[in-house]
Amino acid sequence: MDTAVKTDDTAAPAAVPTAAYRNLVVATVGFTLTFWAWNLISPLGGDYRERLGLSSFQQSLLVAVPVLVGSLGRIPVGALTDRYGARLMFPAVSALTIVPVLLLIPARGSYGAMLAVGFLLGLGGTTFAIGVPLVNSWFPPAKRGFAIGVFGMGMGGVALSGYFTPRIAEHGATLPFLVVAVALAAYAVLAALLITDRPDRPVPSDSLITRLGRAGRLRVTWELSALYAIGFGGIVAFGVYLPTYLKSWYDLSPTDAGTKAAGFALVTVAFRPIGGWLSDRVHPALVTAGALGVVALLAIVQAFDPPLYPGGTVALLVMAAGLGTASGSVFALVAQVTPQAQVGSATGIVGAMGGLGGFVPPLVMGAIYSAKDSYSIGFMLLSDLALAGCVYAYGRMRTS
Repeated sequence: MDTAVKTDDTAAPAAVPTAAYRNLVVATVGFTLTFWAWNLISPLGGDYRERLGLSSFQQSLLVAVPVLVGSLGRIPVGALTDRYGARLMFPAVSALTIVPVLLLIPARGSYGAMLAVGFLLGLGGTTFAIGVPLVNSWFPPAKRGFAIGVFGMGMGGVALSGYFTPRIAEHGATLPFLVVAVALAAYAVLAALLITDRPDRPVPSDSLITRLGRAGRLRVTWELSALYAIGFGGIVAFGVYLPTYLKSWYDLSPTDAGTKAAGFALVTVAFRPIGGWLSDRVHPALVTAGALGVVALLAIVQAFDPPLYPGGTVALLVMAAGLGTASGSVFALVAQVTPQAQVGSATGIVGAMGGLGGFVPPLVMGAIYSAKDSYSIGFMLLSDLALAGCVYAYGRMRTS
């Protein structure tokens, strides 16, 4: 591993200022709300399928489009955060996300309109690339893994969406979109008042393209991208497709499927800071390898279609724990090996690859189910990828 990419942490203070915790809390709340908005379509995917007469692949594409756009959008948003800071970017992106959330109301009757609005809704998935450089700049090296893991708990917005969105919709078809829009508006004001960038943070003066190119030339950026595509990509994929899988394969109602998918997401949320905490004490590559090894094993178990109780439930929840741990440990590694001035740009690229890792599996799972009436092949592919990540993290990344 190139030592030139090591972060210079010699000037980092030993004590954590109060402002660090304030920014961590506010950023995590914002991450949670925007991820809820980002995942608004998925919990209602079954209803859209029945109302619009969609195939499994069309439904998969509908829930995957926001993931794709939100993932790719992290690249410019991360670079813009390096330049303009989270104090500007967080409230701005949160406020702009209100637009596609409200547009979902008139778009509900048309598949084409839903795809177009889903494209815009991807903006909500970009805030990850804002929060990581903010939190990374405020916390000293010995506590960054845990702090970034806590921020990563904001992906629990997927769980909130899976649990609350269909229940709110029972009281009014448009009510979930109105509730989320109001919450985002309130948060945008809160973020503008409470988020502060670290006064001594390095501010790059060169262009966005130059900074992205510099981050892209770091080999470690792409190594971490591949690992994050498996870990976080798996979380996103399950977040958007698990309700469909549970409804199609185990014949659960939309509400019950959403509840169980929310439980899966909550486990990933709980284990993300654990992955970061472990990475503050053990090399993050070892944590990543162990977590992905667990995922590989349990994906094989689920490929054999065990009954939902207890086999399928245990397999899915343990996979959730492994994916959450791996997501936390990979970003602890990002903070360890990336120069401070390039954390936003590198985070954007790594985060984008993680999101893209969540874009492809729902499409694959939908296509396989349409062709073979089975999900087993999809779970075996997940096992293969997780095992490859396990071997690479252990054999290669320990030297970073």
